[in-house]
Amino acid sequence: MKLSISKITKLFGKQKALDGVSFSVGKGELLGFLGPNGAGKSTLMKIVTGYLPATSGEIWIDDRQLTTNDAEIRRNIGYLPEHNPLYTDLYVRESLEITAGFYHLKNPKKQVERMIGLTGLGDEQHKKIGSLSKGYRQRVGLAQALIHDPQLLILDEPTTGLDPNQLEEIRQLIRNISLEKTVILSSHIMQEVEAVCSRVVIINKGKIIADGSISEIKQGMM
Repeated sequence: MKLSISKITKLFGKQKALDGVSFSVGKGELLGFLGPNGAGKSTLMKIVTGYLPATSGEIWIDDRQLTTNDAEIRRNIGYLPEHNPLYTDLYVRESLEITAGFYHLKNPKKQVERMIGLTGLGDEQHKKIGSLSKGYRQRVGLAQALIHDPQLLILDEPTTGLDPNQLEEIRQLIRNISLEKTVILSSHIMQEVEAVCSRVVIINKGKIIADGSISEIKQGMM
C-alpha cells in the first residue's frame, strides 16, 4: 500500500502545527519519521490515520484520497498512538477479542490466536494488562493495531520508555511486521530510527527539512 502526503497544513487557531508537509512512502517500506517533541509528528500521524482533518492538503492511499469519514480505507490502516490506550483491567486475550469484534472479522478467534503468536503474548494472554511490563503492553497495542490485518501501520514513538531487552524485542517485531506491510515509525531519537529503518524523513517546526536514506542523512546529504 502506497501512501502519498501532499502539502498538508494544520492550524490550531493561529498556531501552524504543520506547514506544507509532503512526502511519500512506497509499498512495503519501513520509514522513520524523525523530529523533536512538538515538531508535528503526532499531528501528521493523526491526519494520516483519519482521526484529525487537515486544514489544507491531501492524503492519498494508493489511488484513493483519504477523508475523515472514509471507513473503508481506514480499515486498511493500523495505528499505535504514542500513549498506548489500553484498558488495564482487561485480560490480554479478552482485550484482543473485544478489539476483533469492532472490525466484524470473519474468524475473530483465529485472528486473535495469530496476533498472540505474532507478538509473543502467549505466556501473557491470561494476565491482566495492568500487570504487564511496558514492553508487553506495547505488544498488546501492536496486536490491537494489527488485528484487522491492515496494509499500512502507523507507530507513534513505539519504543519510548522500554528497557534495553524490551527495546530490541520490539525493534525485531517491527522489522518482522514490515516484511508484509508499509510501516511508518516516529521517534525523536535518531538511534531508534537508525536501528530499524532504511529511510528517514525529518520534520522540525512543522516543516520537512530532510528526506533520504540513513547513510545520506548521516552524511548531511538529501
